[in-house]
Amino acid sequence: MRITIPKTLTMAAAAVVIGTTPVMAGKSNDTLVWSTDREADVALPYYNNIREMVIMARLVWDTLMYRDTKTFEYRPQLATSWKWVDNLTIDLELRKGIKFHDGSDFDAEDVAGTFNHLVKDESGVLTRRNVNWMKNVEVLGPYKVRINLAKPFPAAFEFLSGPLAIFPSEIWKTAKKDAKGKFDYGTIDEVGTGPYKITKVVPGEFIKMEINKNYWSGSPKGKAKIGTVIFKTVPDTEAQVAQLLTGEIDWIWDVPKDKAEDLKASGRVQVVNEKTFRVSYITMDVAGRSGEKIWQNIKVRQAVAHAIDRNAIAKQLVGEASIAIHSACYPTQIGCTQDVPKYAYDPAKAKKLLAEAGYPNGLTTNIWAYRQREYTEAVMGYLAKVGIKTNLKYMQYKALRPIVRSGKAPFHQMTWGSYSMNDASAITSHFFKHGPDDYCRDPDVKKWLEIADTSVDLKVRKENYKKALARVAEKLCWLPMFTYAKYYSFSKDLDFTPTNDEIPRFFTAKWK
Repeated sequence: MRITIPKTLTMAAAAVVIGTTPVMAGKSNDTLVWSTDREADVALPYYNNIREMVIMARLVWDTLMYRDTKTFEYRPQLATSWKWVDNLTIDLELRKGIKFHDGSDFDAEDVAGTFNHLVKDESGVLTRRNVNWMKNVEVLGPYKVRINLAKPFPAAFEFLSGPLAIFPSEIWKTAKKDAKGKFDYGTIDEVGTGPYKITKVVPGEFIKMEINKNYWSGSPKGKAKIGTVIFKTVPDTEAQVAQLLTGEIDWIWDVPKDKAEDLKASGRVQVVNEKTFRVSYITMDVAGRSGEKIWQNIKVRQAVAHAIDRNAIAKQLVGEASIAIHSACYPTQIGCTQDVPKYAYDPAKAKKLLAEAGYPNGLTTNIWAYRQREYTEAVMGYLAKVGIKTNLKYMQYKALRPIVRSGKAPFHQMTWGSYSMNDASAITSHFFKHGPDDYCRDPDVKKWLEIADTSVDLKVRKENYKKALARVAEKLCWLPMFTYAKYYSFSKDLDFTPTNDEIPRFFTAKWK
């Protein structure tokens, strides 16, 4: 029986109700405890969009398709086959014989019930971009559904294989009402069909998941091998490292580079550096939204591009798995190409370009940033060497975001994670279709992206993404920097392989 502590209780009271904290981690207890500093109050996808919930969703829920972590191909999961009927319609045949954790049978009504609930405004879904491309779902038979799209959306399979967990169709009726009499769908039970099931939730402290012994054979996820998985909130890196070394937890990530190197040198735990979908980029205000005219000079922008040693920052500061990139997309994403104009590290050329632009004695400007201050300070150091002096405007993301989107940050270094979606539309189309983050505002780029984002012909998509990406690189309104890389550290007893979409799949882990 699942136990949930009411959110109104204090953490101390919660501990009294539960009677104990989670069992100790480790191979001897067949319990994998993983930790971050985030608190999870609601253990439901759609109603908690922190990264930790994205991870747990893959353990507890299945999706219609499964994206292979190595080939990026889509494989059958709850759906056995699918086809485009036209650019607004997808038909899917569903798998028979699947049961939810509560023992109920999975069928077409569950797919329709889940998606038709999610697309409603009153559903309260936090990340609406995951669902707003759907109009509705029809049941065509006991194990066949039709998804009607609200607009052409060729990235549909990427979403059907990622964030779109399937729930029992009737579960939405069990939601409790809040003080205003509205349904709070964050109060439903955590029922899925996945390799683990949630058995205990202590908001802000831990979420316990136990192996689903009846998980269906033939799943691309495979059968889970570890009996219990617990997500535990530990408020800071120092405490996480200490508990990792004492065996209270088995797995942590986002370990700072210096601490990761110390842990690796100690030989007491495993340390791995792995790519992520997140990229760093520098925006320069080509469109003139800010009124700062220096960025409309192509030679100034080229000087910036040639002044920065992106490879050195990637390898020396970010991690061995980080690479410099040249296109405004993540290299594996559908439609992404690195066959665009490139700007090699060449400080002498940068100085020459700056002089040709009318700044033989250099210039002074502001640079805005919010993440990994040391990365931006490295950029500032390289720029200073060629005569570009920068004043750092460093602030929290929530403070910087509205400044950027209002066009008041003409020169800024930021990051983008693409929501771990392996499709160029998740990044390129976000930044260059004249939205609030677009400092390029090129009409041809927008036109090409509209074609790429609405065609289900892969050849057409790739052709138009390439044209858009080449133009962006040529104009240099957006300078791609490098991919991010995470340091993972985990128990020597644990056999675990990270993936570059930042979704650790603990159902593939096992004890050595």
